[in-house]
Amino acid sequence: MKKLVYVCSLSTKFAQIIKPIITLVSFQFTTSATEPTFTDLDEDVEDTMLLIIQDKDLLRHSVGSNLRTGLHVLDLIDQGSLEPNLEIYNRLLKKCTHLRKLKEGKVVHTHIVSSKFKSDLFLWNTILHMYAKCGCLADAQKTFDKMPYTDMVTWTALITGYAQNDKPEEAITLFPKMLSVGLKPNQFTFASLFKACGAAPSNRQGRQVHAFCIKYGFDLDVYVGSALLDMYARHDDISEAHLVFDGLVSKNEVSWNALIACYARKGEGEDALKLFLVMQRANFKPTRFTYSSIFSACACMGALEQGKWIHAHMIKSGEKLIAFVGNTLLDMYAKSGSVEDARKVFDRLDKSDVVTWNTILTACAQHGLGKETIQRFEEMLRRGIKPNEISFLCILNACSHGGLLSEGQRYFQLMMEYKVEPKVDHYVTIVDLLGRAGHLGRAERFIREMPIEPAAAIWGALLGACRMHGNMELGKIAAERVFELDPYDSGPHVILANIYASQGRWKEAAMVRKMMKESGVKKEPACSWVEIENSFHMFVANDDSHPQIEKIHKMWESVYEKIKSVGYVPDTSNVLLCVDDQEREVKLQYHSEKLALAFALLNTSPSSIIRIKKNIRICSDCHAAIKLVSKVMERKIVVRDKNRFHHFSHGFCSCGDYW
Repeated sequence: MKKLVYVCSLSTKFAQIIKPIITLVSFQFTTSATEPTFTDLDEDVEDTMLLIIQDKDLLRHSVGSNLRTGLHVLDLIDQGSLEPNLEIYNRLLKKCTHLRKLKEGKVVHTHIVSSKFKSDLFLWNTILHMYAKCGCLADAQKTFDKMPYTDMVTWTALITGYAQNDKPEEAITLFPKMLSVGLKPNQFTFASLFKACGAAPSNRQGRQVHAFCIKYGFDLDVYVGSALLDMYARHDDISEAHLVFDGLVSKNEVSWNALIACYARKGEGEDALKLFLVMQRANFKPTRFTYSSIFSACACMGALEQGKWIHAHMIKSGEKLIAFVGNTLLDMYAKSGSVEDARKVFDRLDKSDVVTWNTILTACAQHGLGKETIQRFEEMLRRGIKPNEISFLCILNACSHGGLLSEGQRYFQLMMEYKVEPKVDHYVTIVDLLGRAGHLGRAERFIREMPIEPAAAIWGALLGACRMHGNMELGKIAAERVFELDPYDSGPHVILANIYASQGRWKEAAMVRKMMKESGVKKEPACSWVEIENSFHMFVANDDSHPQIEKIHKMWESVYEKIKSVGYVPDTSNVLLCVDDQEREVKLQYHSEKLALAFALLNTSPSSIIRIKKNIRICSDCHAAIKLVSKVMERKIVVRDKNRFHHFSHGFCSCGDYW
């Protein structure tokens, strides 16, 4: 067992008097009566006695009302039973830091100030470090300001404290001041500065610190390099991050994880997966942070098969499913279309925090499981987990997509009880909830009576509802407000043009498209993709570039005849061009999701689930067609569009045709 040995210099006579007391005190610090805690020295050494105190008892509280400090070790010093030295103070401060015992740390600090070591720089630095680690930055700054003199360690400790406690600007501001007093930064200074720069609004200051790092010769240090790489990665500057990564003489797990996380955040999942494989070939073992980033990358792509492989790899490596990794794994399964696997992960997590609950709520909401979302939200409340603004956004979205009008309004009011102030996204959801239910007038009144200024997204929600219900006049008003607030968003322009076109107002539709062209607003092209054997195949409307395009067309023509025989009627209102009905019907058959579906039917086994992703909202014609395909081909089909998942089976959709 680890022990600390403190030496007391006592007179022979005083030693004889105090020895029984010390022996008693010493035995109080032991865990076993057979383990000696007091040692007699040879009789020749009359003036020295040893008191052995176990490390775990350093912060033992005093017993008795007449003891001044409240800490037993410090009271022994005050009584003259222990000779104070740098070692004992250092150990006490380190213990307070490690256990985050701020109250006890302040007691030790006060004791040092009144001791003969009150001017010792080493102890002052340790005190400052203790306050910083405990998150008490005000006391850390006061300590810094009162120090008789400082060194590089002092400045680095304060910079690190601010950087690690989400105060990047304060940390960065200290750097030029440090240089101005003639101190030279070391690798720990730069690592903390790059952490702070990574949390700053831009990487401008980070680039300046990078230049100083090169000047002082620390840019090739693996510890500094990893922090520098992470700084560029957090600002989504992949090119600079990759340059730093390639320039590192030696790499570690931190540098690999930082670059993988950068690709994952940028939505470049394929590159993140490739880097993960290269990392393994380089004999670096993935950590929990690696797996978390890779699961996020798979979630972004909807790459279920690759996500399952990574999950199996994690299990095989012996990595435990701790909270934040479990949350990203749950999110991966949900966003990849397997809500069943998401439920399994949720049920197997040992500890569930509010993020975990929010993730499963989001999963249920996105998959159109409105009632299950409500059940889980109520269970969350029963378990005493306080919902935050994300929790309420999840439940409101579920109510909106499920047509649960009264429930959505009730949960919006419940936000007040939990002192959660509604943000723009919450107001958007309520407008969407009212609009989808056909209460367009109420939705408009709600917008005008809101306590905040309506953002473009709020008017956009009303515009989408107007398109759904064919309200051209109100749609025009909503569109005009969106154009004022966000003139470069193509979505509202396209929706308004489609409202006009759907009612045969071709002149007005053409005017909107002309306005888009003159303003430089470009419509995002619709595309769909499907994952087959760990490979992604992407399609756009009227696509003829795929090597199997002839087989794809033949397959869809065959399927088209089958669904027509069971009642499919093309919804030509989705072709917003001034052409005849026959040409409209032809154009409908080459939408990207239909091509992706035909390709999947050609290349998957009859028992497997087909999973299709689309970057914009699925059109009503494709929705109706895929419902019937699931019936005539006896296949389960999952389509993830921009807003939600649609699970098609036996001729029905999980959304209940309400989307």
